[in-house]
Amino acid sequence: MQTEAIFYNVFFVIVLLSLGYPLGLFIARIFEGDIPKRVSFLKPVENLIYRVSGINPQTKFSAPTYFLHLLTFNLMGLVLLILILMGQGFLPLNPQSVSGLDFPLAFNTAVSFITNTNWQAYSGEVSLSYFSQMVGLTTQNFLSASTGLAVIMVVVNGLNQKSEKIIGNFWVDMVRMNLYLLLPLACILALILIGQGVIQNFSPYIKSLTLEGIEQVIPMGPAASQIAIKQLGTNGGGFFGVNSAHPFENPTPFSNFLQMLSILLIPVAQVFAFGKLVKNERQGFSIAAAMSVIFIVLLTFSLWSEFTTIPSWAGDIPLEGKELRFGTNESVLWSVVTTAASNGSVNAMHSSLSPLSGLVALFNMMTGEVVFGGVGSGLYGMFLYVILTVFVAGLMVGRTPEYLGKRIEAYEIKLAMIGILIPSALILIGAGVASVSDWALSSLSHQGPHGLSEILYAFTSTSGNNGSAFAGFNVNTPVINIVLGLCMFISRFIVIYAVIMISGSLVAKKYTPVTAGTFPTDSYLFSILLIGVVFIVGALTFFPALTLGPIAEHFLTIYGITF
Repeated sequence: MQTEAIFYNVFFVIVLLSLGYPLGLFIARIFEGDIPKRVSFLKPVENLIYRVSGINPQTKFSAPTYFLHLLTFNLMGLVLLILILMGQGFLPLNPQSVSGLDFPLAFNTAVSFITNTNWQAYSGEVSLSYFSQMVGLTTQNFLSASTGLAVIMVVVNGLNQKSEKIIGNFWVDMVRMNLYLLLPLACILALILIGQGVIQNFSPYIKSLTLEGIEQVIPMGPAASQIAIKQLGTNGGGFFGVNSAHPFENPTPFSNFLQMLSILLIPVAQVFAFGKLVKNERQGFSIAAAMSVIFIVLLTFSLWSEFTTIPSWAGDIPLEGKELRFGTNESVLWSVVTTAASNGSVNAMHSSLSPLSGLVALFNMMTGEVVFGGVGSGLYGMFLYVILTVFVAGLMVGRTPEYLGKRIEAYEIKLAMIGILIPSALILIGAGVASVSDWALSSLSHQGPHGLSEILYAFTSTSGNNGSAFAGFNVNTPVINIVLGLCMFISRFIVIYAVIMISGSLVAKKYTPVTAGTFPTDSYLFSILLIGVVFIVGALTFFPALTLGPIAEHFLTIYGITF
């Protein structure tokens, strides 16, 4: 690996953690209702939203009611977005006169954006109007991200409150996250991106002649505003079809660094915010340490694979599919960052990664994208692994497991297993059925283990609510749009349901004081155990499938067999 690549990656991690901690303290204050002075001028706007919407911010809900409000709100967004996408031909801000999408594609796209997946079975500059991109997709980028953050507040309340039955107010949690966190950060980032050359206009597409005399259409549009929140909200849906590999979406090395940083900034910060909110910052540090170690190990492995020369390729480092404006290192770093988070944006084509680098991207998503994960979803996904780890530790020390003074019993373990196993089942069963079905096989562009990786990646990305594409697999067919849309919806809300119901159970339990027999969950030993649980669960669940896909392809590639 090149020395400059090592320094670049070390610098990236240092900047990420350095910015994540103070932002985490900022987020914690918003969650507590102690609005920082820098954004307190927005307080009248918050109060106005409550008055217009008829929301009483003092009302608190039980866990089932909280989930019902969350689900109802997202279903309303789903229906509205489907109508916008199907009817965009009759709506304003459509200078290219783009027609409406058919129902399967509109359903898939709408589910994708309300679930924070942002899987794209379409090319934005070809299929969508400016109205659909701005009013439809960008709005859901904010709402889906704030939904994830709201669930984190449920977890905090479940651990903090003593013998209560109420868990919080979804509307207050969501409004505050949008108003005081996501909107200000998105505005700042959008302005910086515009300064770097990301386009932001409402102009019709420009027609020009190439040197060969061929007419070329150059797309325009309000890209910067969508790019900012797609990264900060770990949404990932690109304004253009090739996402952040497009020079209008990601024009400079600085914009590339800034977008990668933005993907993980709030996920890192929310871990530190969690420690602050539960009145034990070491809890946040122990989880952050586990996440950081997993991230660094997987990144190192992916880079090693990509920079290792293949004898059958005359000892050259493969450059196919890489973003040559930024180099192999930044293409690989982005692939690890975007799959560690539930982001899904790309600046290079993942199908062209070395087989083992592709395996890292798959493994990141298969484990639930908990390193550092998506906005909200990364931490509440890791919370499920924390519950399992505490249970394992309890078995080891021979007493009832406890986490932050709350006993972990059979009910919580069952829900945690549901939250982890249902998405895993969707991935494996979906990919298994697709690999022997004509509706999927006819969409493949490669055979052998690489073709299996294409199918496996599609179901992993959607069921894991990531949204990145392996490429090479035509997913814009009616059957695939519906099937993957259902995977996205079920996976997103079954995990949220499990987390909220666990929190609802914990909030009703009495606080158990720490004793000499309590297993400490804020130590390096707990971090090591948590890392082990994540790797073991991921390996046991997915190793057979990975063996048939990227691992088999790796060994075949050594002997010059490609697909």
